[in-house]
Amino acid sequence: MAQLITLPHLHASPTLFTKVKHRSSRRIMAMGTFLFVLLLALLILFFLTQLWSRRHLPPGPLALPLIGTLWAYGLWLRKDYFSKHVKEYGNIYSMWVGHYLIVVLSGFKTVKEGMDRFPEEFSYRPEDAFMTGVGHRQGIIFSNGHIWKQQRHIGVTSLRKLGLGKKSIEHQIEDVAQRLVEMFRQTKGQPFDPSFPVVNAVSNVICALSFGHQFAPEDENFQKLIKALENIVKFSGGFFHVMLFVFPRLMSYLPGPHKEALASVEVITSFAKQEIKKHKDSRSLHEPQDFIDYYLLQMEKTRNDPDSTYDEENLAQCIFDFFGAGIDTTFGTLKWALLLLTNHPDIQEKVQREIEDVFGFSGSISYQDRKKLPYTNAVIHEMQRFKFVLLAGFPRESTKDVKMRGYHIPKGTIILADLRSVLLDPEQWETPEEFNPSHFLDKDGKFIEPEEFLSFGIGLRSCVGEQLARIEIFIFLTSLLRAFSLRLPEGVKKLNEEPVAKVLTHPHPYKLCAVPLQS
Repeated sequence: MAQLITLPHLHASPTLFTKVKHRSSRRIMAMGTFLFVLLLALLILFFLTQLWSRRHLPPGPLALPLIGTLWAYGLWLRKDYFSKHVKEYGNIYSMWVGHYLIVVLSGFKTVKEGMDRFPEEFSYRPEDAFMTGVGHRQGIIFSNGHIWKQQRHIGVTSLRKLGLGKKSIEHQIEDVAQRLVEMFRQTKGQPFDPSFPVVNAVSNVICALSFGHQFAPEDENFQKLIKALENIVKFSGGFFHVMLFVFPRLMSYLPGPHKEALASVEVITSFAKQEIKKHKDSRSLHEPQDFIDYYLLQMEKTRNDPDSTYDEENLAQCIFDFFGAGIDTTFGTLKWALLLLTNHPDIQEKVQREIEDVFGFSGSISYQDRKKLPYTNAVIHEMQRFKFVLLAGFPRESTKDVKMRGYHIPKGTIILADLRSVLLDPEQWETPEEFNPSHFLDKDGKFIEPEEFLSFGIGLRSCVGEQLARIEIFIFLTSLLRAFSLRLPEGVKKLNEEPVAKVLTHPHPYKLCAVPLQS
């Protein structure tokens, strides 16, 4: 049997293993150090390049890859989300959300200067994934260029025409207001949440405007319509909205509330298309009674015009825009109004005395009668100023490179006019953080509306339905205050005036008592 031959050169000594191990560790450490230094150098280079390339932009926090400046502002909206950094960066500053540059204009002077100097340049609507999915670049709110000009024109002219005559929209608002009073009366002075009757009333005004008729509160399709709108509003400005904005392709493959929100858009537009079909079948275009009638008449007039954008898809989107812009803003404004009146019984009683002195307890009050009610009118305006329902204005996009206050604003920049900062501007309002109707009264007690009251926007993209909203708010509130004393429920000292911060800032849920007044 052969002996096992040992080959010394095939066996490494422990010392040799140790040397190899130490040498390998040193190499790994050296490689790690090199990679760390390289990464650090790349980051420094990135930040220096960023500082250099953005040196002419308005100031703002340092933007990080992918998340931009969200590290400084946060993912969750707050009531001071856009005002927080004004002291540090001034009234014109930059934000980055992903690769999107946002320039915020804050305070009355800055907002007015931007919109007055660059009305056309700042009139474009951004086309991010959600806004495109909601608006399809059609209708009034989300379209641009020739489409927008034609759709806005038909919106403005139709609303103006619907304000005339015996069957005007104001008379329909008065009918809705009386139904609202009856719904309040059914509570018999007991604590209740006013949300349901108010949102039904506001929604029915838009239905009357768009379709020419109203719906019963219990109507199943009507409730689906309101629920769909709630889904869209709830999604707007939330975490998933930001993710869709920054990572649109990725989010298109993932489930989440963004899919539910886009499905809700389809619910509303499908409802609108059903109403359009009913109008086409009835063919009452010789006497238009509502927005669909006026729009179909315009389609008929321009059917041979190759440049016409009047079609059923744009009509359905216009109706969606009326619902999206006209319901939740007015609903939020009225909820704040009822809350503030309940919290300030002295102001409420003064309004009621003025109404009683001028009109007594019988007869109707029209929108034109606001001129006879200066204090009431001042209170209504102050409520809109003090508790503005939008966190900021609706975003726009610069169509050209512009220079403002020495800063370069490149084409494609999202422009955000912070209307909340205008309505709370300490340079323009005597007591901006207080509920003070005197902001809208002169020394003789006559109503005045300062230039700084921009609750309906400014410039070419200001609210199309401003007049409609003004009429609604005035008639609803005067009708309710003529019939009821709004009081706190027993044991409640004050209703919460802190807002729920979203794109739309509504109050926290609350209850009040509508106690019938003795006539």
